[in-house]
Amino acid sequence: MSESHLELSGVDIEFPTPKGPFKALDDINLLVDRGEFVSLIGHSGCGKSTVMNIVAGLHQATRGGVILDGREVDQPGPERAVVFQNHSLLPWLSVYQNVELAVKRVFRKSKSRAEMREWIDHNLALVHMEHAAHKRPDEISGGMKQRVGIARALAMQPKVLLMDEPFGALDALTRAHLQDSLMAIQADLGNTVIMITHDVDEAVLLSDRIVMMTNGPAATIGEILSVDLPRPRDRLALADDPAYNHYRHEVLTFLYEKQKKVESAPAGGTGARQTSPAGPGPARAASDETRRRARETTA
Repeated sequence: MSESHLELSGVDIEFPTPKGPFKALDDINLLVDRGEFVSLIGHSGCGKSTVMNIVAGLHQATRGGVILDGREVDQPGPERAVVFQNHSLLPWLSVYQNVELAVKRVFRKSKSRAEMREWIDHNLALVHMEHAAHKRPDEISGGMKQRVGIARALAMQPKVLLMDEPFGALDALTRAHLQDSLMAIQADLGNTVIMITHDVDEAVLLSDRIVMMTNGPAATIGEILSVDLPRPRDRLALADDPAYNHYRHEVLTFLYEKQKKVESAPAGGTGARQTSPAGPGPARAASDETRRRARETTA
């Protein structure tokens, strides 16, 4: 690891509600090294997406702030690209054109048309989607759409790649293939990645560190687990690896013993992913606007 280049310092955030301010995050402090892969994990409603939105510049902290390479983050910018669970592709444009939108926004003045075409083709090749460049989103699978979303984000050459449950809506096999692709791409490019996940195995497989969030309101960082597994990582080899299973046990212990959810699971449910009876809460109230602004940023 090289020097820390992303710093969250004393971050609090409150959202107004009819009953008064709702404190979603309390005193978040985190240093992220250049090229590090960090996962945020915790129960639903613990403020993971809010942390990411603050790093993305989509929310402003009530107190504290975010510094990236010595500059305060106070608005969205192409140096912080976001990949959501929903790919957010424009349905009337081809795969190529969706990536082209991001490339033109960032490189219109610094690359020629030929260089931009080459760069778009390069990033589609990174995610193995060059064969579908002229297809529209409704002509490709969900996993392929997500690959295009990742290509669009990478094409902006971001310093930090932010991923909000990017594989959460995919089937297990597609998810595994994309996890492997992401590990290969990150090893090749050396991007700093911050990813939200609810999947413990995904967090251990992909991460250098796992940041475990306490339950909200006033959620904060409960524990940080360093994952000292050699790279490249092979999921089959790790399945019986004692160190892998130790890390997995540490995360599960935090989630299901140290940070138990006290409410009952919904009728007929397993209780594996319980949510607050009050719903997603004020921290999610601006989600539509957040996603709209993020799409404008990547476009």
